[in-house]
Amino acid sequence: MPPSLGDVPVDGGSRACSAGENGVCLHEKPDYDDPTCTYNCYASVPPLPSLSCRSGSSLVLDSVPFKDSEKVRRVVTAVVKGFSIGAGLKGGLALFSILVRLRRRLSASKLKPELFSNREAIILALKETLRYGLFLGTFAGTFASVDEIIGALGGHRRTAKWRHLLAGAVAGPSILLTGPKTQHTSLAIYILMRAAVLASRCGIKSKRFGKICRPLTWKHGDIFLMCLSSSQILSAYILKQESLPPSYKSFLNSHGGKNLTILQGVKEIASGIPFTNLEAIETYYKSLGVDIKLDPNMKIPCSIIHGKQSCSSHGISFLIQAYKRALPVYLPVYLVPALIVHRQGLLKRPYTILGKSLLGTSRSSLFLSAYCASAWVWTCILFRILKRCNIPMVALGTFPTGLALAIEKKSRRIEISLYCLARAIESFFTCMTDAGYLPKARTLNRIDVLIFSISTSIIMHCYAVERDVFRSKYLNVLDWVFGVPPPPSETPRHKSS
Repeated sequence: MPPSLGDVPVDGGSRACSAGENGVCLHEKPDYDDPTCTYNCYASVPPLPSLSCRSGSSLVLDSVPFKDSEKVRRVVTAVVKGFSIGAGLKGGLALFSILVRLRRRLSASKLKPELFSNREAIILALKETLRYGLFLGTFAGTFASVDEIIGALGGHRRTAKWRHLLAGAVAGPSILLTGPKTQHTSLAIYILMRAAVLASRCGIKSKRFGKICRPLTWKHGDIFLMCLSSSQILSAYILKQESLPPSYKSFLNSHGGKNLTILQGVKEIASGIPFTNLEAIETYYKSLGVDIKLDPNMKIPCSIIHGKQSCSSHGISFLIQAYKRALPVYLPVYLVPALIVHRQGLLKRPYTILGKSLLGTSRSSLFLSAYCASAWVWTCILFRILKRCNIPMVALGTFPTGLALAIEKKSRRIEISLYCLARAIESFFTCMTDAGYLPKARTLNRIDVLIFSISTSIIMHCYAVERDVFRSKYLNVLDWVFGVPPPPSETPRHKSS
């Protein structure tokens, strides 16, 4: 009697099957007495379909049939879930933005708000929500489709080392769905930073690159990056706002808490040019009930920044106001992911999960408010100590502002520092280009799409092959959208078995 499948030697011993060109057993049915079969190919009755055998290796199940309906279901599920995440996150942020806009307009004047501009803002928010939903839905669907096609044609094990690289790169251009004329350089650079972090974690694990990547494990490297980024971002916020992305510039103007006339006055004194808007600054303070007369020969801009307030009292009052502005920003950041990532646990432990979300919201709001307040406090201290104000001092005074990142959880620090670093890099190169230190010619009109595609290629490869370099919360989201990928030595069709 022929042995059963449980007796098949799969340890690369002296019994395996002679294989054809693609590693598939040449025998339609195992012939246990055929001398041409050097090791004998065992199978139970009825035989498994399309068994693939390789000399000197374990049994491979690359050609196991898989229903097309299940492949289609995976792609459709990825599209739907990707769309829900994109639309949910963008829609949540847009909703809070509209609510804050309405609140400010109603509090600024008792007159009837302009319905047209509000309606226009709502329409724009709906368009952005749909675009980002389509973007992430298309990205997820494209990745799943390419992954399935390559796996079906080339075998899941044979293509495991490069399939996800290609699928991630092919899915990258879906970012164009957010707007064909909208540049996403900041987003692309941020995703590239994320890909670089994952690649560095892979390098730390490897024997070849471990020593080179070891400095990247510095305990407080995230705070140093934040300080470095803050020096560029906040200097640009005061001196050259046009070097910042429009949305980020609007964000800084909102949370910086200073009127544009005040920023213009600080810019003029730091640049060493005559004042052009002192009367406008005085008029602004009068609208707040502060009667002040500014000295055109002043050496430091403290009176421009906070009027008749002292530097210390201004820092405290600004911190309180900044905290109120920060709360609406972080509520959707914590609550929306809680509904997606912890959707199952939310029904079992609603108070625990919602409590952690509210605690995270409070903590992150304190970070943002302390960050903005300390920017003015540090610069005021430096100006008063050295009795002067210039561009290098603005950059130096905004450097320690990044220390406020220590308020945040350790797991979030690297995310925030990389986010700010991406914008700092873009702003820095824009300033260098405008100053004539770098050429203005651009050989690629959509360099952001290229950078994004390369980055997603690296990220999706790490997700499928080097899963341990991801944090669990990101794996939860990616697994929910794409499904848990099996190890390279295992086919997706037999992971459950």
